[in-house]
Amino acid sequence: MSELAKRIVVALIAAPIVIVAAWLGDAPLAALIAGMAGVAAWETFRLARAGGVVPHERVGIALAAALPLLAHASRLGVARPQLAWFAIAALGCLALSIPQRVARDDARPLAAAAVTFLVPVYTGGMLAFGYELRYHPYAIDDVARCLVLVFPLWLAWSSDTGAYFTGRLVGGRKLSPAVSPGKTVAGAVGGVVLSVIMAFAFVRLLLVPYAQLGLTPWGIVLFGVTVSVVAQIGDLVESLLKREAGVKDSSSLLPGHGGLLDRIDSVLFVLPVAVVLYDLLLVPAPQA
Repeated sequence: MSELAKRIVVALIAAPIVIVAAWLGDAPLAALIAGMAGVAAWETFRLARAGGVVPHERVGIALAAALPLLAHASRLGVARPQLAWFAIAALGCLALSIPQRVARDDARPLAAAAVTFLVPVYTGGMLAFGYELRYHPYAIDDVARCLVLVFPLWLAWSSDTGAYFTGRLVGGRKLSPAVSPGKTVAGAVGGVVLSVIMAFAFVRLLLVPYAQLGLTPWGIVLFGVTVSVVAQIGDLVESLLKREAGVKDSSSLLPGHGGLLDRIDSVLFVLPVAVVLYDLLLVPAPQA
């Protein structure tokens, strides 16, 4: 099976899982996001180890998985959002003070603490915004909530697809050869163009008729362009981490894709930005 075929098979399996979780919301969505955060944190810690840093993985993975669950607990009124930041600060201090790291001749306690502190924010903290998106105040039923969450995911994946195929077909000048030699300027432009096209299609065909929500034409363009640019930045950030580690993929978990982090690196940056874009651009659709 070719790498492209493997990508398609994995996407066909993963997409329904994400859509069902987005539809159900609540505990199923929080559990899925927590699981993804834990796996992504594990992969990021693997990159750190390959780069010569020995983080406190169990602490970091547990915290990454806990952050989406804390978002769910906060919505239920069980926990306050501030507890998440308290936990981050407390565990960051714990990571810095664990004595066995200091005792080693090759210990880098500050680097280990920094990575242990940062990775849960990069994975669990960013993904937790997906849970928040599902409960945007303008979304009044499960259909609308599902679509509000899926929209930026759809655009991020559209951007990745447009960049991948345009880059392969056109080639040309490299976008950032020092970070990711395979990415081209043409691919970046193709990702933006496809993201904007798919934004118009999603808003007109799904968001307006089924969620009674919409964006102005310029709002759609701004949403599509911004999501694509941010998605590509997220992709480059992960490429930078892999380059430092000297590896091609974050893991071999997903055939054709590499690791989970390789698949969601753009989404990590898109989700918090989508929260801001919705607050600025989302409007109730005019009634027919």
